[in-house]
Amino acid sequence: MGVGRFFAAGVVAGAVTVASRAAFGLLPQDQGQRWIRTNHRGEPISLYEGPAVAAGVVAGTLAAGALAQDRAISRGSVATAVAVTSAATFGLIDDLCEDTSQRSKGLRGHLGALSRGHLTTGGLKVLGIGAGAAGAAAIIGAGQRPVGDWVIDTALIAGSANLVNLLDLRPGRALKTSSGGALIGLLTHQDPSLGAVAGAAGAAWPGDLDERDMLGDCGANALGAALGASLAAHGSRGARVVATAVIIGLTVASERVSFSRVIESTPWLQRVDLWGRRAASSASSSECAPGDGVPAAREG
Repeated sequence: MGVGRFFAAGVVAGAVTVASRAAFGLLPQDQGQRWIRTNHRGEPISLYEGPAVAAGVVAGTLAAGALAQDRAISRGSVATAVAVTSAATFGLIDDLCEDTSQRSKGLRGHLGALSRGHLTTGGLKVLGIGAGAAGAAAIIGAGQRPVGDWVIDTALIAGSANLVNLLDLRPGRALKTSSGGALIGLLTHQDPSLGAVAGAAGAAWPGDLDERDMLGDCGANALGAALGASLAAHGSRGARVVATAVIIGLTVASERVSFSRVIESTPWLQRVDLWGRRAASSASSSECAPGDGVPAAREG
């Protein structure tokens, strides 16, 4: 099953995530201010976690591929690195350069603005992540899969990146989801590179749950892209089709349904969601708009 490589990838990813986060903390104060947002408690919170997690996932994934003797696993690790790098890069652009005075919310909002000839940073992110997903899907197929599979894999990778970002509205939620997805993926399609997701997420848990750091679009998109690329590379066609359909359905539903309200009204989901988090303040009772994954507006 490659459990040893799973843990090796996790160790590499965790170490790189911690080291990268520490390196970001050495930035001069005037440069660091650009990375600070204010959370629902009125406290400063850092976006450093996102690129640190992305770096960890890429490093751990490539390490798993280098240790593997299976060419499919090695090719899948390269594809995952491409997808994660693209998702993290365009997510970071959205995190740092978004014009909040003209914010378009949700996938529909960004695509709507694009159809009117206005390219938002969110719209650029949609295009960039889509291009990265298409490139990763092409690497996975390597001329051995039909065009239909390439379309499915592209949608799966890009959709996964977006879905995890939609979940990043509470501390720890996206990290818990990604860690669980990595463990499930290890059991279902036995991809040891998923250890990179678990390792990077685990390293980021303390700062995220304590509300000192946040993933932002950069980190959340990166984790989702890694999960999607893993399934695209190693899952059966049936599993990929079902997963893509579910992701599309949830993405469409997110435009009208609040994931947070669903979680808060489902006892066992609420318990998992609250585990490890700081006690909520009265300000957290307000709800983010459905589909609004903007990091600065995330509640705790």
